[in-house]
Amino acid sequence: MNSTALIVPNPHDALAAAQFADRYVLVTEGLSLTALGAAERALGQTPRWVGRLIALRNLAVRPFRLKTGLEPAVLPGGKIGIFPLISQSPGKVVLGLDDRHLDFRVLVEVRDLGVGRQEVAATTIVKTHNWLGRAYLAIIMPFHRIVVPAMLAQIR
Repeated sequence: MNSTALIVPNPHDALAAAQFADRYVLVTEGLSLTALGAAERALGQTPRWVGRLIALRNLAVRPFRLKTGLEPAVLPGGKIGIFPLISQSPGKVVLGLDDRHLDFRVLVEVRDLGVGRQEVAATTIVKTHNWLGRAYLAIIMPFHRIVVPAMLAQIR
């Protein structure tokens, strides 16, 4: 089950004025997942090496007073992993948060392909607010391209 990156046709539907969006897709067999179930499998626990990267990121952004995901969730939906849950339906979960440097959304979508197969997609959408957001996005992008497929692979 390899994941592939795709261009997102209209990221503005999920986050107006977004400057960045990508989408990774994985095809599963025999799992019968909802979007919430897929999100919990992909994002609920992180591989150890991803956890270390996140810890390093949290140390690096602390002086800038950026959110780390360690703050208690104030949304009624709670969290999946470190991501606050914004909304959910059987086929789509929206996670994300707004911060001083950027806003982001992670969409996890599940589409039935028939014959016991499903397409699970993870879309990341980002809207930067200032130079710090643009710099942060540029720094994390190489890691993002490795981490998202690794997180999706946990769905198996």
